[in-house]
Amino acid sequence: MTRQQYEPLILADTEQLARPDWLELRKKGLGGSDAAAVLGISPFRTARDLYYDKLGIVTTDDQANWVALEVGTLLEPLVARIFEAKTGLKVYQRKCMFQHPLYPWMLADLDYLVDLPDGTTAIVEIKTTNYNAKDKWWYNGGEIVPVYYESQGRHYMSVMNLDRVYYCCLYGNNEDEAIVRHIDRDMAYEAELIALERDFWHENVLARIPPPYTEDGDLILESLRRSLGPATKDAPAVVFSKTQEARVARYLELQEEKRLRDTDVKTVEAEMQRLKALIVADMGVSCTAVCENGGYTVTWNPSHRATIDKNGLERLKEVHPDIYAEYITVSESRRFSIKRAKPEAA
Repeated sequence: MTRQQYEPLILADTEQLARPDWLELRKKGLGGSDAAAVLGISPFRTARDLYYDKLGIVTTDDQANWVALEVGTLLEPLVARIFEAKTGLKVYQRKCMFQHPLYPWMLADLDYLVDLPDGTTAIVEIKTTNYNAKDKWWYNGGEIVPVYYESQGRHYMSVMNLDRVYYCCLYGNNEDEAIVRHIDRDMAYEAELIALERDFWHENVLARIPPPYTEDGDLILESLRRSLGPATKDAPAVVFSKTQEARVARYLELQEEKRLRDTDVKTVEAEMQRLKALIVADMGVSCTAVCENGGYTVTWNPSHRATIDKNGLERLKEVHPDIYAEYITVSESRRFSIKRAKPEAA
């Protein structure tokens, strides 16, 4: 893909735009945060979720992580200031929705821009994460940008026709616990990204044909929970085709393979549990044991947590129904199983 000369279009001014109107505006194309779902590398949603969202069929439920989203929004100006302090670069904002002049389905709503000493302009993306998730910014000891954030940045570079994206990610409560990274434009990556986004927009969204599920099982199940809603107990049984039945057969093959492997694992676990019991027996009432040679220290520490057992919950329901009703929550879980059909009697 050769470098072309162009300036991004401005689809809309977002300075005074209400959030519902902004969300509707996003449905006119694909934003940077949508790129990872199109590529199948998003840890948060599937391409099918994105398809549903663009058509207004099912809106992604952000209620479960609303605190994280709110924290990210509130801390954005602070993290921008940290970026300035760490780099010496002054950031600024352009409150508008940009549009690619050649590929109108590609949109960009940027956090910040920065003018570099060489006279060029770069994009600055602000991120926040928790302390445990900071490790996603390293791989084998080297500094990286998580792939789902990388795709976002490369989408933005394409729309804006700019050659660099900076990321500043805060994971703690001081300036030293902030990560600064940057990536430069990769035209080969960009060409593939544009092709996949074009296919998704034209062959799925505009054609109203949902993309297939290609992501991992947990993400697909979460997507299905959002799109299908609660179980319908009186719904008729689904009759599987031969293709679908082959999937069932393969699942059972893997289940048997896992059972055989688990047998070996359980043998090892049983021996470990027996040795653990003997060690604990040697310790008696002590919580700590040390080996004579000083090589090992064994601890057997107590752990306590307050819980309400089933009987206590029933008593609470009977004695204090108002408190029970106020604090109890009901969630649905579904158990998956496959049973072989019994052969019909001759």
